[in-house]
Order: sequence, then structure tokens, then C-alpha cells
Amino acid sequence: MLQTPSGGAGSGTAARDSGLMSIGTVLNVLREEFPEVTISKIRFLEAEGLIEPQRTPSGYRKFSAGDVERLGHVLRMQRDHYLPLKVIREHLDAMERGEAVPLPVVGRQRGGEDALEVLEAPTVARIGRAELLAAADIGEAELAEWESYGLLVPLADGSYDAEAVTVATLVAELGRFGIEPRHLRVMKAAADREAGLVDQVVAPLKRHRNPQTRALAEARTKELAALTMKLHASLVKTALGVRLP
Repeated sequence: MLQTPSGGAGSGTAARDSGLMSIGTVLNVLREEFPEVTISKIRFLEAEGLIEPQRTPSGYRKFSAGDVERLGHVLRMQRDHYLPLKVIREHLDAMERGEAVPLPVVGRQRGGEDALEVLEAPTVARIGRAELLAAADIGEAELAEWESYGLLVPLADGSYDAEAVTVATLVAELGRFGIEPRHLRVMKAAADREAGLVDQVVAPLKRHRNPQTRALAEARTKELAALTMKLHASLVKTALGVRLP
């Protein structure tokens, strides 16, 4: 069994279950410790070779307790140690071979004074075009169309932010209800305006020469982003007159 620092409830719960699980069940298990994890994130980690769930004849993913335990370790090392996926994969593979390897150190670790440097220059997770297509289960034509509407925008080097997987998956799911990419331009415009508002609030902190103040800007950005997303969701639910979980 893999042993990594800071064990969590999510992987432990899964490890006690010897049966195979659907991706929805895995999501619920992991959210005990990682409330922000999504199905898109799990698919992305699979595409990156971090896990290899079984497949039913119809193509559905089935996860073992070991798969979920490994996912928990991956998410924990990303969250607590800021390790890139390649380093995490090599570390876990070495441990599964029975090799006694120390936890890799890449840059600064979370906690203490060193955390300020991490916040000041965080590692940006990126994926290539082929990886995005595979993780979101879409084709070139779909991706090109979504890019034409600004829903997905490649970075300067042609790669994408890892969040692009979530965006692509949600756009595809909305498409199954007849909502076309061109209909989503208004949502993209609203998101850009909300992001602009947050950036306007934290801009003075980002420009400050004090590293601790710039670290505060990063934390404040995350806090404001969470609040604006909650407000947006509540306004939409109010406008539709529905109650959602």
C-alpha cells in the first residue's frame, strides 16, 4: 500500500471497499477530503496516466479501491506539496515497485514562510491539445468551434490551462440539451466581467513591492473568486425559480 504524508478520509474510505466503483461514486468518496474535485479532473488524471481504471464492454469506467487510493495521493501531493503530475507519477510508480523513495521537493512547500514564495509564483498546470481532446472526449472540429467563440483559448505555446478540461466537458454536456456554443458567449462575457471586477480589487495588492502583500493578493483573489461564483449560482437559481443542491 502506498504511504504518503497527511493521509485523508477519502482514500481510506475507498480502500475499505473491495468492489468496483463508478466515476460518480469515486467523486463522492474523494469529495470527503477534496470538495473541489470534479469528474473532469478525474478524467484528466486518467488521461495523464496517473490511474488506469477498468472499462466495461460499453466503455464505462470502473475504479478499484486501489485506484481511488492512488487518486487521493495524487490530489494530496498536488494540494500540499505543489508537485507537477510527472513528478507525482514517477514517485508513486517507484513506491509501488517497493522502492524507498523520499517525497520529491519541487520549489517551496506549503506552510510557513516558504508559502509566500509559492503564492507569488505558483506552478500553472498545463495540458496539450491532444490531451485536452482525450480528457474531454471531444473532436478537433468541436474544439475549433468552441475556440472561435472564445470559450476555450490556448496559451501562447499552444497548450491549455488544466481548467480547460472542465470547461470543455461542461460545454459538451450543455450541448446535449441543445445549448450551442454560440449561446454560451453571453456566459463567457459575464465571466470576463466578473474576473475583471476581482482583478480591479486586488490589483493594488499585486503591484506592491512587499512579497507578503503580493501573497495576500493571491489569497484574496481566490476568496473573491469563490464568492462571485457562489453569487452567480444563487442569482441564476433565483432567476429560474429552482432549488438545487
